[in-house]
Amino acid sequence: MPDAAQASVLERTLCTVNDAANWVSKVAFAHGVPREYELRKHTYAELKARGLGAQAAQHVIKKVRDSYTTLKANIRAGNLGKEGSKRRRKAESKAIMFRPDAAQPYDDRCLSWQYDQRTVSIWTVGGRVKNVPFVCSADALRMLQAYRKGECDLIERDGVFYLIATCEVPEAETYEPDSFIGVDLGIVNIATTSTGYLAAGRGLNRYRKRQLALRAKLQKKRTKSARRRLRARARREARHAANQNHIIAKTIVTEAERTGRGLSLEELKGIRNRVRLRKPQRVALHAWAFAQLADFIVYKAKRAGVPLVFVDPRYTSQTCAACGHVDKRNRVDQQLFICRGCGVVAHADRNASHNIATRGESVWNAGRESRAPATP
Repeated sequence: MPDAAQASVLERTLCTVNDAANWVSKVAFAHGVPREYELRKHTYAELKARGLGAQAAQHVIKKVRDSYTTLKANIRAGNLGKEGSKRRRKAESKAIMFRPDAAQPYDDRCLSWQYDQRTVSIWTVGGRVKNVPFVCSADALRMLQAYRKGECDLIERDGVFYLIATCEVPEAETYEPDSFIGVDLGIVNIATTSTGYLAAGRGLNRYRKRQLALRAKLQKKRTKSARRRLRARARREARHAANQNHIIAKTIVTEAERTGRGLSLEELKGIRNRVRLRKPQRVALHAWAFAQLADFIVYKAKRAGVPLVFVDPRYTSQTCAACGHVDKRNRVDQQLFICRGCGVVAHADRNASHNIATRGESVWNAGRESRAPATP
């Protein structure tokens, strides 16, 4: 929460370091993206001449080199298309550029925290700026004091400055579960557990459809202000979805911790490549963050010491949880499950969650150390 003078120098600092990063990126691209030590020989003196401190110059060079490492990894993974595709050629044909307000890393030499006063002292191009107040929740402050470690990133979003700090929180000791809660993930129902909890996706899907229509209107305008509104709306939509995923993940993990049970999740990696859907369904599938919800459940479970396993999701929606009969016709529609073997009628997602729970218990028992006494 800097005052007007502090905000001005922070803004100038971000513009200066990112302008310097753009210059370093052009040098790196011209020299075939050398290693960090070699890149430092080409650029360090000029960065110092531009008014950057020693640590800030090092961080700018490292930031540029890391960005090219990320680009190379994305190309190798196929995230930018196949070789020769338009998107991949565009990415490979020019130097990486940084926005004026892009994040700048700070280490403990450039940034110090005064937790009791809730202020920071930070390096800027105008010298060291002290007593810059910061605000956060009481829980976040306790976490900062106990677990902050490594670098922090300074960013600016819509005129507001943020410090993103990394905290390494130790994992709680995992307890021995009495049983497992199966979690079935979907689009109509975001998450359904074998204990009866159901997170309906109707509200979130309705919100996404409304945002999709608004994006289409703004994209047709093709103006600078429309692009600015699109960026702001995309960030707002991402925050809304992340908040929903946090609520769902916390509810599921809290229930498992309270009842002394473990969690069993579907292994959904590559689902977008495996599933073949019609165009309206593809929009819904690609718009929802499957991986984000699973990641939230995983890290919350680790912090709480809740045992967690991943299971093969194949045929969980076609298998009867009561008798084990597998038939594609068992899944009558999105909500209804009627077993062709024993005739049981159940909610389709809840039936799948029971199958996931059973598989989770099997996986846990198979991976557990034997408790049989040693042979004399």
